[in-house]
Amino acid sequence: MNINQLHSWSLTTQEAKAVQQNLRNLVINQDQFIEPIQYVAGVDMGFTEDGKVSRAAVAVLSFPDLQLVETSIAYRPTEFPYIPGFLSFREIPALLDALQKIKTTPDMILCDGQGTAHPRRFGIACHLGLLVDIPTIGVAKSWFIGQHDALADTKGSWQPLTDKGETIGAVLRTRSGVKPVYVSPGHRISLATAIEYTLNCTTKYRLPETTRIADKLASSR
Repeated sequence: MNINQLHSWSLTTQEAKAVQQNLRNLVINQDQFIEPIQYVAGVDMGFTEDGKVSRAAVAVLSFPDLQLVETSIAYRPTEFPYIPGFLSFREIPALLDALQKIKTTPDMILCDGQGTAHPRRFGIACHLGLLVDIPTIGVAKSWFIGQHDALADTKGSWQPLTDKGETIGAVLRTRSGVKPVYVSPGHRISLATAIEYTLNCTTKYRLPETTRIADKLASSR
């Protein structure tokens, strides 16, 4: 897998903020990919040794039948501190290691985290998408930023997530009667299509199969 080396990873918080502000202008929030999608991937992170070691996991599934094709795990010393809004600098180096180990290049990646639903509109899904130049979607388990109207209780219901008058993502019910997820575009995909593929990758669980499997890999011992 080709990786675009757009910046150094040895950065202060202020330098990382400048990287986000500079690179966010390169993010494409329109559909720029060729269908049919054949392979989708989920990426997630775990940490060992009290956070000193990052454990990155990738799960590649066939689409649309969502059969597991390949997985990889990579370990790397954790070099960036845990700071909300800057998690990509903490997590992506190990994720890139894991992605470089897989043989099946995915057509789309679903990230456990935010895309444009971010104070600087540059969450981990945007960041990773630019680095690998693959369409990416942010599917976060918890709210980070923005407001939304009340959400219906049925699967497939969603409401726009807005911040400062801008739609930055959506709150999406992936399973009736279960807490929603927070979907936002990463790179080379629109919000509507991000919602569509998130639902298409979700079966009987709250999380898409991509990130659900990656989460289990990242957290297992």
